[in-house]
Amino acid sequence: MELHIQNLTKTYPNGVQALQAIDLHIQPGMFGLLGPNGAGKSSLMRTIATLQQPDAGSIRFAEIDVLHDPMSLRKILGYLPQDFGLYPKVSAWKLLDYFALLKGIASKRDRQQKLEEVLHLTNLYDKRHKAVSTYSGGMRQRFGIAQLLINDPQLIIVDEPTAGLDPAERNRFLNLLREIGANHLVIFSTHLVEDIEALCTDMAILNQGQILLQQSPQAAVSALTGKVWTKAIDSRELPNYEQQFNILTTSFSTSGRQTIRVRSDYRPDDSFQPAAQVSLEDVYFSYLKSN
Repeated sequence: MELHIQNLTKTYPNGVQALQAIDLHIQPGMFGLLGPNGAGKSSLMRTIATLQQPDAGSIRFAEIDVLHDPMSLRKILGYLPQDFGLYPKVSAWKLLDYFALLKGIASKRDRQQKLEEVLHLTNLYDKRHKAVSTYSGGMRQRFGIAQLLINDPQLIIVDEPTAGLDPAERNRFLNLLREIGANHLVIFSTHLVEDIEALCTDMAILNQGQILLQQSPQAAVSALTGKVWTKAIDSRELPNYEQQFNILTTSFSTSGRQTIRVRSDYRPDDSFQPAAQVSLEDVYFSYLKSN
């Protein structure tokens, strides 16, 4: 099942144009939506999840016309927003049982079987009788995945799920998403390039409500290979180089000098060296700075 988005446009009452004629074609697997804070990622996610209506455009998932038949999508949708509330002092088991009832699983036996399945998958089974409000950040995000899997969704949307997680929790969460993405269409939004590198077979870069690129991470890096150049400079020279070149990133060396990475189809001059390796971060900043 594929997701087709055409000409999706959204302007809020305060005049902010959050989405500008978005076109995307998303196939099953892990799809990464990459962009800075305020790029429009959450607006796009909320629109796909039928939580808000666009001003124009269309969304189709398989045979479902999402904007005209939102209830059909909701039956097969799993959604984890950037922030979700929790009932205090209620255990994970009781909360999931309640969500299962809301999602139409009337049989107590069927609910128990499904709850055991999703709690084992998210590695929360041993903590099932603990209040979710006592969970760590990573455990709460895994609980969020558990609740969205209860109705066996065909489309899964997760919005900035690794924000604020420590490295160990982030790694566990990414491994869980990787496992789920093998059998679902998962849209995963983030401002962290490394999350896209770790997970996604396809991606789009979004900024100021516009899609700048849709391509596989590997193809995007390959297209930029041979077009990134490096040079070590004195920090005081940086403003001058910023005026002359398309600088992607800068980094300090132990000697106190700065190494700049420049995007150029040709070697800027003989003092520049080709980058030993082009990264997805180079791709990301190349498109952001050309927008």
